[in-house]
Amino acid sequence: MKAFIPNFITLLNLLMGCIGIYFAMKGELIFVAYCSALGIFFDFFDGLVARLLKVSSELGKQLDSLADLVTSGVVPSLVVFQLFRKDLIGLGSFHISINEQTPWFAFTAFAITLGSAYRLAKFNIDSNQTDKFIGLPTPANAILILSLPFILNYEQIDWIDELILNDMFLIGLSLVSVVLLNMKVELFSLKLKSFRFSENKVVFVFLMVSLVLLVLLKFLSIPLIILSYILVSILFKKNTAKH
Repeated sequence: MKAFIPNFITLLNLLMGCIGIYFAMKGELIFVAYCSALGIFFDFFDGLVARLLKVSSELGKQLDSLADLVTSGVVPSLVVFQLFRKDLIGLGSFHISINEQTPWFAFTAFAITLGSAYRLAKFNIDSNQTDKFIGLPTPANAILILSLPFILNYEQIDWIDELILNDMFLIGLSLVSVVLLNMKVELFSLKLKSFRFSENKVVFVFLMVSLVLLVLLKFLSIPLIILSYILVSILFKKNTAKH
């Protein structure tokens, strides 16, 4: 029974992804973002619980990747896909209804799913990614994309809204996501080894800085936090190499 607890948390992640797909097909992207955020929360803690209970297993690892593919791979693609199919009623109060016609380039959104699947498959067979990541983790990429509905709905800055809803921006975002997910750059793992500060200094400092940015800039901070995550990882690796 104890061994099933972390797997149950992983299944909750998958469930949130499935519910997110339901809302994405209805064009209710705010609910999608909430579902995926909750799924990513479960994904953050399933591994920690497994390590604390000392019940880590190959089954849990594979299940985690399958759940991530849905919550952090399929769902972000659907969000971008629906933004391509927009029929907006006022940028100031974000609402989306779905056009009957779909532009052919909207399907570039599913490059995010393909890139996520490839990244997760590499992760599962790479023994070097136990305490670090090579390439942007799928949950981090999902958070970046799922911040867009929140920015559109709550920030209400016209030029940012127009940028996010621009077709070329969405195509670029989809393709850049594939590159970020699979780039050969080492990034520190955000999954806690324990609750001790000494063992998770970089993670705790990064999370505290992220919290400050969230308070100051709200949803606009999310893209900056993801960019900071990449830059801090690069700088931390260089500093470690020097010592």
